[in-house]
Amino acid sequence: MPRSIMDQVKEARALTPDISPQEAMALHGRPDVVFVDVREGEELAATGKASGAVHASRGTLEFKADPALPSRNPALSPEKTVILYCASGGRAALAGAALRELGYEDVRNLGGFKDWAEAGGPVER
Repeated sequence: MPRSIMDQVKEARALTPDISPQEAMALHGRPDVVFVDVREGEELAATGKASGAVHASRGTLEFKADPALPSRNPALSPEKTVILYCASGGRAALAGAALRELGYEDVRNLGGFKDWAEAGGPVER
């Protein structure tokens, strides 16, 4: 039976716990934590990103996160806490579910970049 994208997002949200901007700020900058911006490049160019965040658009994330691939980004590691965000949290939830499939255990959904910025989280361009 087909599942709508909103059904898929709902299921992915159940696998990827939310983290508030304040909780995320307490973890920001730790070497065992990586922030990942899964928005498209145009979105990132328009608003900036969380300071130090890795950019891996939703369409390329698995190729950058799979430890078995030569294209992987070494900043992404299943041993780290991964904090994902997008524009509103839907793509971040889907990304979290995908990372769990790759063996990442501590994956959290920050929601939207706007939430981070409005809470005073550090931003870089």
